[in-house]
This record gives sequence, C-alpha cells and structure tokens, in this order.
Amino acid sequence: MATAGKFPVKLYVYDLSRGLARSLSQSLIGRHIDGIWHTGIVVYNQEFFYGGTSGIESCPPSGTILGNPDEVVDLGKTEIPQEVFMDYLHELSINSFRPECYHLFNFNCNTFSNEVSQFLVGRGIPSHITSLPQDVLNTPFGAVIQPFVDALHVQGGHTLFPVGSASHLQSESDSEDADDVQKDSVAGSSKNKKTTSMGSQSKKSKK
Repeated sequence: MATAGKFPVKLYVYDLSRGLARSLSQSLIGRHIDGIWHTGIVVYNQEFFYGGTSGIESCPPSGTILGNPDEVVDLGKTEIPQEVFMDYLHELSINSFRPECYHLFNFNCNTFSNEVSQFLVGRGIPSHITSLPQDVLNTPFGAVIQPFVDALHVQGGHTLFPVGSASHLQSESDSEDADDVQKDSVAGSSKNKKTTSMGSQSKKSKK
C-alpha cells in the first residue's frame, strides 16, 4: 500500500520483436540487442503510454495486447497529485504528443515515457531503451522486424484526450478567443488611428 502522498512509479518494458531481436540480431548485424522496446509508465494504478493512432492512452497495468511486461523498472516515488499529473498529460496531448507527431524511431512511446518519468521523479528511463540507434533498424535485421512493428498497434488502452472532446474543444476555443481578442485589439487600434487622423484633417479644414 502506498504511503499517503507518495505514489510508486514504474516503467513497464515490452519487447515488440517478441524475442526476434535477441535471437537474430547477432547473426544479421554483428551485434547483440535484447529487444525493440515499447514502454509505459505505471502510476496511480494505471499504465500510460503514447502511440501514433490515438496519442496518449491509458489502461490498467499490463492491460494491452502485449500482456505482461518483459521487465518492470522501479523508477521511484512521486508526490505529485494525480489531478496535477492529468493536467500535465492534457498539455502534452495538445502540444507535443499529438497522434500525428508520432514517429516509430525518433518520437515514440519511449520518448513519452522518458519525459513523463522526468516530470514525476526527476530522472529519465534507462538509456539502453532510449538510445537504440536508428542505424540498427536500417540494417537487414531492421528490414525483418519493421513490418511487424509497423503493423502493431498497442491495443487495449483508451484515449485520454480524444480530438473533439470537451477538453480539446475548450482548449481550441480558448485559443480562438485569444486570437479574437488580439484581432479586436488591432482593429480598435487601427480605428483609433483613423479617427485621430480624420479629426486632425477636420481641424485643418476649419483653419
């Protein structure tokens, strides 16, 4: 049971290659790699992860089609309240971790896990997960594993902030309101300048 005010933070690590990386990498590329990693952050009794179909998602721990993780890393504990964390995720979902921002190699679930870990406990996830070089995935081994990885959508979670949801619409509305205020301000300034100019011309005519 968690101490009041402190919540355990864990990293669930899954091998998307289902063992193929471990068994084939040495013969195909001349070096051994243990896996092609998918990760999720587990905190507040939920697993949070990022994908290219729905953006930021959540599910009960081990609740996706991947089943149980290959490894569980204890990242520490956080004192950040769940409400604050959800607000933080909402901001990420609007700005940097939208579905269309996802890239299999360069901006993926591990990028998300690393950033969220830094927010919750002040440090990132293990470097062997984040530093898997792209040149490894561009080898014959990469050609073998990429179709499988590309076709895999980590199903089982639900989208936290769907496009078109009240929270997204409110954010868009706030942005539009800010734009309208700025436009009104510019229009008002222009109108004032025009009125001043007409007043000056009127005075000159009277003279």
